Amino acid sequence: MAIFAAVQTPEKVKDTVREVVRKPYPKYKVIVLDDDFNTFEHVSNCLMKYIPHMTEELAWELTNQVHYQGLAIVWVGPMEQAELYHAQLKQAGLTMAPLEPE
Repeated sequence: MAIFAAVQTPEKVKDTVREVVRKPYPKYKVIVLDDDFNTFEHVSNCLMKYIPHMTEELAWELTNQVHYQGLAIVWVGPMEQAELYHAQLKQAGLTMAPLEPE
């Protein structure tokens, strides 16, 4: 008794090239909002104290932007640092918007 088996040749498997796509981490915006109880001096001093490399001139520009436009983006960067600066400014009494991805 003979047993016959159908033999198929293996199909050629297409080579797939796996490409690594590097995505940068999202940046987050730290936004100060205008309010009726913080003084210009306090807002400016807090920005200089808690935001790295903040100059007095830029702090005053941002403080004026907060007052006249209702808000200012005072820092943009990685989430962990944004959370720290946001918490420090909020603890100092500034009115803060929630962190937003850029």
